[in-house]
Amino acid sequence: MKRSRKGSLPAKKLLLGVVAAACVLGACATSLSAAGPHYADWQAPVNLGATINTPAAEGGPALSKDGLSLYFHSTRPGGFGGFDLWVSQREKGDDDWGTPVNLGPTINSASAQQVPAFSRDGHWMFFADDRPGGFGGNDIWASWRPQTHDDFGWQAPVNLGANINTASSDYGPSYFENEGGAPQLFFGSGRPGGLGESDLYMSELQADGSWGPATLLPELSSVLTDTRPSVRHDGLEIFFQSTRAGGQGAADSWVATRETVDAPWSPPVNLGPGVNNILNDFAPYLAADRETLFFSSSRDGGYGNTDLYMTTRSKAHGHE
Repeated sequence: MKRSRKGSLPAKKLLLGVVAAACVLGACATSLSAAGPHYADWQAPVNLGATINTPAAEGGPALSKDGLSLYFHSTRPGGFGGFDLWVSQREKGDDDWGTPVNLGPTINSASAQQVPAFSRDGHWMFFADDRPGGFGGNDIWASWRPQTHDDFGWQAPVNLGANINTASSDYGPSYFENEGGAPQLFFGSGRPGGLGESDLYMSELQADGSWGPATLLPELSSVLTDTRPSVRHDGLEIFFQSTRAGGQGAADSWVATRETVDAPWSPPVNLGPGVNNILNDFAPYLAADRETLFFSSSRDGGYGNTDLYMTTRSKAHGHE
């Protein structure tokens, strides 16, 4: 498979291919520090406020690499169906978020568009969708844009094919560039053959631009529901939502690490009561800075059904 010097996804080739085809926070920071930089505790989550959150449901956050565009799904008025994808923009990283704008009818439809995620080069957006033309339930689709800073330049979505999608629900994609090998797509699926209601899987991009057979990740999966992975850009840390035993509530955010991209993942660790609560905390998304985690929550004190929150961490003193 030919790739650019920066390892970016081969846009035209992939397009052709897809068409054809128990810890407290301090302990967590220490125990998971072997993979990459050492980090301090996650700080108390902050609600993203009334510009982003509404009495409707907001979820599935994803941040552009430059930190200036926040994507998410919402059932707020002004959309085309149930869940639509929206984007909020800001001029600088410390500015307030602007009024969210619907991505429009090229992306959104009367079906449910959810949990967006991006390739690191910003040209591709992956998301879950139950629109007609799929394999059943939620499928994973992808859209390409020629200009990486044009939030409204997305082209018509394409289904990622039968190796990714099944008659079951396939959901929550996360693209990993994988500089040392083929790009990989991590996602959740309720397909037969897993350990529970929904498990975590990984597929590699093939030489012809299609996605290869999905492989179960048993060390990250459980007998309950595991989905919406978010892989750090070096591939050594993964966040995901799970209803497994040992959490704080119904659905929590969890994390696992590994020493190298070819090594197995460590046992997942709950992010603890400082981030999770007794209600639902789900759909975590790690920003490109590796120090900001966005997620959805139904905790008390929000604006509606589910709101978007943000928590931050910093590199531990003395570690680079």
